[in-house]
Amino acid sequence: MSGIGNGEHAGADIGSEPIHHTVTIGMGCFWSPDALFGSLPGVVRTRAGYAGGTIPAPTYREMGDHTETVQITYDPVSITLEQLLRLFWDNHNPYNINDYKGRQYRSLLIYHHESQLDAIHSVLKERETSPDTEIVQHTQFWSAEDRHQKYYLHRYPQAVVALSGLYAAHEELVGSTVAARLNGLAKGYTNLSRLREEIGSWNIDSGERERILHIITQIRW
Repeated sequence: MSGIGNGEHAGADIGSEPIHHTVTIGMGCFWSPDALFGSLPGVVRTRAGYAGGTIPAPTYREMGDHTETVQITYDPVSITLEQLLRLFWDNHNPYNINDYKGRQYRSLLIYHHESQLDAIHSVLKERETSPDTEIVQHTQFWSAEDRHQKYYLHRYPQAVVALSGLYAAHEELVGSTVAARLNGLAKGYTNLSRLREEIGSWNIDSGERERILHIITQIRW
């Protein structure tokens, strides 16, 4: 298959190439943020990983000075960075997580382009208090081990098996928009009715759309 759900539908006119942006966030354990942001229309893909530190090739057991993060790729036509940032700050308390287990859990916001600073400053200005969030420019992101990718979706092994028929490799599956949404569904951040409506609007081949809808409605959630 040709990358079903990798953003072909997102925010672009038919025949044009969508432009995707990226931001990386830390909110404590990366499992729930991966599901929360992955559930949002306009988010193209998510990936759990390690960032914000200096040591090379961190792992879950040897994280060093890195933080658990989620890298979010999104279509700015469908969802704005300001919307993502409001959700980020509304769904964690930086003061309760910072420096827990060293730097593993921190409130961390990593911008990938200088132009994103305007949105960051705008949302910070809206808030009554200044959150204790570390804000830094992107340098390096290290993907977490496979067991941490789409953690809640993997609690439904039959779903993963069923979806595997849509993708040439497991890496493509966990990096897809479909997996991001279903991970959010498995955690309870969205529902099947809302997801079916969204998929119906994706700019993909009708046959591919029907296959996706058939698979996700057959799974026992």
